[in-house]
Amino acid sequence: MAWKWYDGILTRTEPINDSVRRFWVDPKEVIDFEPGQFVTMDLPIAEKRLKRWRSYSIASVPQEKELEFCIVNLEGGLGTSFLFKEINLGDTIRFKGPSGTFVAPKEPDFDIVMICTGTGVAPFRPMIYDLLDKQNTSQKIHLIFGTRTEDGILYRSEFEKLAKTYSNFTYDVCLSRDQEWQGRKGYVHQVYLDQYKDARSDVKFFLCGWSNMIDEAVSNLLTKLKYDRSQIVYELYG
Repeated sequence: MAWKWYDGILTRTEPINDSVRRFWVDPKEVIDFEPGQFVTMDLPIAEKRLKRWRSYSIASVPQEKELEFCIVNLEGGLGTSFLFKEINLGDTIRFKGPSGTFVAPKEPDFDIVMICTGTGVAPFRPMIYDLLDKQNTSQKIHLIFGTRTEDGILYRSEFEKLAKTYSNFTYDVCLSRDQEWQGRKGYVHQVYLDQYKDARSDVKFFLCGWSNMIDEAVSNLLTKLKYDRSQIVYELYG
């Protein structure tokens, strides 16, 4: 899919916690994108264009007119500092896209395991809605989400509702630094190590998050569980 430049209007924002915020941008025209793709924003934070560009996954589903982005405020990050502290509702955001090949597979003959941490869940949200909308109940979708504390569970109510509504969707949350949490404690790795320890050819793993999580997950899947490299797809943040 070819990309082009758009000028969108920031219509609203919503803080999820102290470090994560949802942003909605109205592009004033319909943008065709595949769930999982991203756009690259040209933010007024530097002189040279390559230092102004920041890429963010589209968190909205294709049927929605506005584009949603779920963004973490990085310490020392010029792009997120601008988005969290300087931009105002009604301001224009220039961006190009959509781009990226990190999209849900078209073939329904294998199960999908999505492993992510923090805002790495953003591209998975539209993927999950799109896959479930196709009503292929024979294809199982498993979302494994990890973060530090309970207030960082992004889109929690949505995914819990989907898990109750669709028998083929499973949702697991792991918290690494919340001693009061009554659910799974620790990191996302133990979930797939336990539940997918017997290597299968009819499953694909999609990973999204920071490099240390992805590196460990890829290593575990390849060396400990003996999955084939073709069964692992990932999108790196940072």
